[in-house]
Amino acid sequence: MRRGRGVDGNDENGIEKPAKAQRGIRSLETAGAILQAMAEAGGPMKLRDLAEAVEVAPAQLHPYLVSLRAMRMVEQTGSGLYGLGPFALEVGLARLRAQDAYHEAILRIDQLAEETHLMVALSVWGPHGATIVHVRETIARIHANVRAGGGFALTSTATGRLFVAYLPEAMTEPQIRAELAEQASTDPRFAFDEAAYRTQVAQIRERGWETTTDLPIPGVSAVAAPVCDYTGTMKLAVTVIGPTQQIDLGCDGPAVRATLDFTRRLSADLGYRSARARG
Repeated sequence: MRRGRGVDGNDENGIEKPAKAQRGIRSLETAGAILQAMAEAGGPMKLRDLAEAVEVAPAQLHPYLVSLRAMRMVEQTGSGLYGLGPFALEVGLARLRAQDAYHEAILRIDQLAEETHLMVALSVWGPHGATIVHVRETIARIHANVRAGGGFALTSTATGRLFVAYLPEAMTEPQIRAELAEQASTDPRFAFDEAAYRTQVAQIRERGWETTTDLPIPGVSAVAAPVCDYTGTMKLAVTVIGPTQQIDLGCDGPAVRATLDFTRRLSADLGYRSARARG
């Protein structure tokens, strides 16, 4: 007797049957591979090089290029090279405009917190400087006043210095001066090594992330990294914070590695390409 198939892909005995893989259109996948190769090349390509990158014979590749040129997804230069066309740019810009750094970070922040088992804070630049907009708590409790609506000092925190490294000086300098004036007014012995601070900021810009150990709060340490969009503009900072004895801030430490993986993936999804990638 032939067995029937039950509802929801189960057979009559209730055993779930493996789902069938969805079948796509191979020619569209090949066209997508062509566009991806062009995007990664960063400039017009010879037909031979493009065929090699896509692993398709030049004679087979040519009909795809004809169709893609008709769609303005690909254009051919006067010297015969192939590159992305104006419609490819329009599609890319539409995707980027639909992306929002804060929204995307919120959707992904739980994964970072669960991976590190540490607090994660998102900060943006506001009227009063580096402003915390979201905090994801974990079981690793810390004695620090990190809350949405609060802020990070530009002179004494990893997040603050990160903003100084990435934002225009005209935006950050007034806040730095205000912080220094306030500290000097409350502590007559306050001293600030500005030359060392500027060197530190330049190093952050070169390295791409910053840390603090036991500062400004003893027993609490952090690593902060930027999220940038397709224009190269820093949109927000991601800061992983935890008890000093639980957070390894070495270059290959799990907290630093997880933070950088998170920010670099998000930045790439927002269209950002580092100077090294562009080179």
